Amino acid sequence: MTKLIRRNLMLLGAALFAVTMVTAGDANATGTQDFNSIASAIITSTSGLPFLLSSLAYMFGTLLAVLGIMKIKDHVENPGQTPLKDGAIRLLAGGGLFAVPVVSTAMLNTVGSGGSVSQASGLGSLTFSG
Repeated sequence: MTKLIRRNLMLLGAALFAVTMVTAGDANATGTQDFNSIASAIITSTSGLPFLLSSLAYMFGTLLAVLGIMKIKDHVENPGQTPLKDGAIRLLAGGGLFAVPVVSTAMLNTVGSGGSVSQASGLGSLTFSG
């Protein structure tokens, strides 16, 4: 199991390195190195970050769910050797990772990232009559 996880992490690191090198090559293609070009390169390179994080959350959530099912299967076959909590913890962690993109999208829609700002209601005038 650990070899599979270690190999997947190495592949993920290689993919992140390749993405970084491609975006760095695009940023340096113009030949100018002022603050505006650096800021533009940072914004361009981080624009795909939410998709990458969502993909990673889905991938690792699915991996943990499968590992949780396998641990529960081990518990059914030999209850004295494998406790049920190991499989349940993996299933809960996998479900949590699988829900991260949905929750983050809901948070962004609640806070409002589209530039529309809602105004708070205020008190225009106050008079007392006695």
